[in-house]
Amino acid sequence: MNLPETEKKRIIIIGGGFAGISLAKKLKKVSAQVVLIDKRNYHTFQPLLYQVSTSGLEPDSIAYPIRKVLRKLSDFHFRWAKVDRVDPARQEVHTDMGSVRYDYLVMATGTRTNFFGNTDIQEHAMPMKTVPQALNIRSLMLQNFEKADDSPKESERMALLNFCIVGAGPTGVELAGAFAELKRNVFPKDYQHLNIDEMEIHLFEGSDRVLAPMSPMASKRAQHFLERLGVKIHLNTIVKDYNGEVLTMDNGTTMNTKNFIWTAGVTGAMVAGFETDNFVEHLNRFKVNSFNQVAGYENIFAVGDIAYMETEAYPKGHPQVAQPAIQQGAHLARNFRHLMQGRPMIPFKYFDKGTMATVGRNKAVVDLKKFRFGGFVAWFIWMFIHLWFLVGFRNRVIVFFNWVYNYINYDKAARLIIRSYNPKA
Repeated sequence: MNLPETEKKRIIIIGGGFAGISLAKKLKKVSAQVVLIDKRNYHTFQPLLYQVSTSGLEPDSIAYPIRKVLRKLSDFHFRWAKVDRVDPARQEVHTDMGSVRYDYLVMATGTRTNFFGNTDIQEHAMPMKTVPQALNIRSLMLQNFEKADDSPKESERMALLNFCIVGAGPTGVELAGAFAELKRNVFPKDYQHLNIDEMEIHLFEGSDRVLAPMSPMASKRAQHFLERLGVKIHLNTIVKDYNGEVLTMDNGTTMNTKNFIWTAGVTGAMVAGFETDNFVEHLNRFKVNSFNQVAGYENIFAVGDIAYMETEAYPKGHPQVAQPAIQQGAHLARNFRHLMQGRPMIPFKYFDKGTMATVGRNKAVVDLKKFRFGGFVAWFIWMFIHLWFLVGFRNRVIVFFNWVYNYINYDKAARLIIRSYNPKA
């Protein structure tokens, strides 16, 4: 990997998600060469991926070029590369574009979809962690509707119009609500010769309530909103298998579907080269101290979803959502300033700004410290917060006007099959 020689300390960040971008932006006051490596040249605003997959937004509304985000840094270098492994002994990162040496290394690789070892589900399910995966879901949804409109067989149409989502966390709940609004407001106009009542939306959850990380009140209200939208919720139900056509549950019952979306869990996106003592094996998350230093190293750090920091308030680590990642990234930048100045680092303390999820038009739930509320006010707060944290003024404007258009016209304009989804491609 070709980088300019420098007498400054070289900080390499692996990953351009919330944590990596938050860290890099704050390093402008640090006298160091900053190198960010990512296999994509853009930052994705993952909380709105579900709107790309359900035709509410185009992908360029929630993605932003990494080079543009960080162009104000004086000594910044981005490399579009896939990291193969890290060699801590030689202080080197090995990528498909070559190797590079570091003084400080920051792991901000985030998470990937966890299929819990089920190879059939992994092969046939549709995950939603990236922009291409969200576009796959959008294409498959629209392709199946086109096929259903031309199918004379009821059994075939039912499978094509049956949407099964596994995992009732925020992503699953938001997806289910978005599909339900398409069924209610959009598809009856587009497919006038189809019986839209044949479209079913099923949400499966292994625990006893939706939105399990949130308060019981938020779970109850979210379930109520979903059921009013016509979503069929299956609690205490584990999906054991899916072969591309038939879904099998732990109680032995089966269901035919051509739309199977997996949002049931994540695991750390670990990079090769570390010993098991450095990370929690069953979670694939780096063990870090209160300064985000990886166990066993003084010059290797981990931030965001890949970091596992046990504290009194969070004995099982911080939640794997955007806010801890953003705060850890910004805090580590402050500690790098201290390191460069020979001052002691400051322990990280997470400030919980609340949790929220939207279920659809005028429907959302918010947990904010001791306050619990839902409905239109929660939905408005959800929209404001997501607009605020979007990267780039252009993206905020585009998303805002898309939302206004969708709200006024009960429409979702991005119903385009840009590229056909082919699972064998």
